[in-house]
Amino acid sequence: MSTASPTQTATIDEVDTRYVETLLGYNARRASLAVIEVFLKRMAVYKLRPVDFSVASLIVHNPGITSRQLCSTLGLRPPNLVGLVNTLEKRGLICRRPHPIDGRANGLHATAAGMSLLKKAETAAAVLEDDVAVRLTATERKTLIRLLKKVYL
Repeated sequence: MSTASPTQTATIDEVDTRYVETLLGYNARRASLAVIEVFLKRMAVYKLRPVDFSVASLIVHNPGITSRQLCSTLGLRPPNLVGLVNTLEKRGLICRRPHPIDGRANGLHATAAGMSLLKKAETAAAVLEDDVAVRLTATERKTLIRLLKKVYL
């Protein structure tokens, strides 16, 4: 903490980050920013933002998933999901089909084009995860994921 009065000008040669580095939120955000920066660059070719990727991936791996289930799983608000689903549908990546049990709902399904795109995007995501986690052992990476899940689940 600086002891300089408000009228004094202090110079800082080295930033003291010891306190903020003890905070979970600070560290989670810094790690997230490092991953997202690479993700955005590598997924630009697929025209997928992180939320697009997550939604499309869940649809590919859960044929017939409903919008309600997507919102619940990803912590999204329904109005935010509507436009995203519409965009994926307009791109020909997903389609809606009547839900077999709930007549008020539609199941979301990946199209052949959607499955093909997601297969490529998921392969790229796996490579980028390896690249950003290069300083972690396989065990450390599994432990980190397990611990992060304990925070948000």
